[in-house]
Amino acid sequence: MSAPIATPAQTAEPLLDVAGLHVEYPGHERAAVEEVAFTLAAGETLALVGASGSGKSVTARAIAQLDPNARYVGSVRFAGEELIGASPATLRRLRGEGVGMVFQEPLSALNPLHSIGRQIGEALGLHRGIAGKALRAAVLELLERVHLADPRVLGAYPHQLSGGQRQRVLIAMALACRPRLLIADEPTTALDAHLRVQILQLLKGIATADGMGLLLISHDLVMVRGFADRVAVMCEGRIVETGAACEVFDAPSHPATRALLAVRQARLAPPVASGAPAALSVKGVCCDYLHQPGIFKRPQTVRALAPADFELARGETLGIVGESGSGKTTLALSVLRLAREGRGEIVLGGGEHGQLRFDRLSGPALRAARSRMQVVLQDPFSSLSPRMTVGEIVEEGLLIHRPELTPAQRRQAVIDVLGEVGLQTDVLERYPHAFSGGQRQRIAIARALILAPEVLVLDEPTSALDAHIGLQVLKLLAELQRRHGLSYVLITHDLSVVRALAHRVIVLQSGEVVERGTVETLFTTPEHPYTRQLLAAAQYLPAA
Repeated sequence: MSAPIATPAQTAEPLLDVAGLHVEYPGHERAAVEEVAFTLAAGETLALVGASGSGKSVTARAIAQLDPNARYVGSVRFAGEELIGASPATLRRLRGEGVGMVFQEPLSALNPLHSIGRQIGEALGLHRGIAGKALRAAVLELLERVHLADPRVLGAYPHQLSGGQRQRVLIAMALACRPRLLIADEPTTALDAHLRVQILQLLKGIATADGMGLLLISHDLVMVRGFADRVAVMCEGRIVETGAACEVFDAPSHPATRALLAVRQARLAPPVASGAPAALSVKGVCCDYLHQPGIFKRPQTVRALAPADFELARGETLGIVGESGSGKTTLALSVLRLAREGRGEIVLGGGEHGQLRFDRLSGPALRAARSRMQVVLQDPFSSLSPRMTVGEIVEEGLLIHRPELTPAQRRQAVIDVLGEVGLQTDVLERYPHAFSGGQRQRIAIARALILAPEVLVLDEPTSALDAHIGLQVLKLLAELQRRHGLSYVLITHDLSVVRALAHRVIVLQSGEVVERGTVETLFTTPEHPYTRQLLAAAQYLPAA
């Protein structure tokens, strides 16, 4: 019998070879990562998947030695060079030219004081020596490759971009120095399904064409299946299953893998009571920003959101979907009275508190009314104070809106709501930086839920969570809705979240409502071409 034909990954020395990797942090009894071993060949894509807190991001950061307080044991060889114990100079060179990294939370990874053009240009100037007009051209070329071709982005600051736009800026920065290995830690977290496909096609194409290794960390198993060559599943700091992507997904052998795969078709939304009163009425809400293109140029009015109307009944969930930058978050912030430029009629209605013209309130009256409509923001790391413990963060709303409670009552309320989102009492005295992205999102949800609002605006509530933990959070939200009649405005790019929790859907494109209807109608018989495009990208409809 002739010998099997060897693949390039089998014959060539791997670009990245990790063996027996342990990562320990001071003050923690258990290692964050134990006995992790895998290889990655040039031009290959390896997906590292697992539940929130399973060790995926810790493993990725260990490759470039990004945690100075961590203790690393084992071997990490990049292009034949051992990185464990390498000198600071070697690691600086590696981080600039050898390994690029796309971090999970773009707002915290980008400098708020520098423009986008300056931040991307800094890497090009330091490592490739590009300056002047050539630098501007190179930055624009990178932005175009990640679908941000508008020259105005060069002068924009991180807070002026949407979550998806910030994520694409991070990808452009990581690609600036043409790395041999790209580590993408949730690179499509803030993107809608259509742009996720575009970005992953871009990364996959570059990896294949340039011989770049791609380590993809993600909880989006649908996308992983479509783009990864191999998959490694992590659970409690260890790799528990590995193999070709098609084999792992078609015949998973470990319970952790099966749990990650069993959540896509969930339908959790409780029925809305017949004749349910209105919880929120929105009429003509719109938002125009004043853009200053330059010192000697006249300011321009940019329409971020055309007038939009919707009604939300008690116990109902309205899903708002659309591509990154379509106006989803702008709509949410305008309804919440958090966008200064937003305007329109906003009525909180019914219930034991009575009807309230939310748009006409100001000062103390507006602050008091905010307990009736709370929000879970998209980026938990930037929305949680790094100077406060988890207990203080969750308790803060009670101090403002429920001053009559005793310290013991407030503490018990905090413990109860943390338990509802799957966190134990030992988190009370810890700070946000000590948690994974998914755990921080659960803290943010607990902070909003503790005031028992009538309306809860959920801006990407599961974007930082793996599928299994995300399903737990959605089940919690559905149960709270069933028990208390809560109403949700659900802003998301994840159509599986809409399918699970929403009753009705609004589709936004370029700041305008292009389609609306029930979840069943939208998923089975969408009318607008853009809606069909979104569903096809998320693999709910055949590609056109």
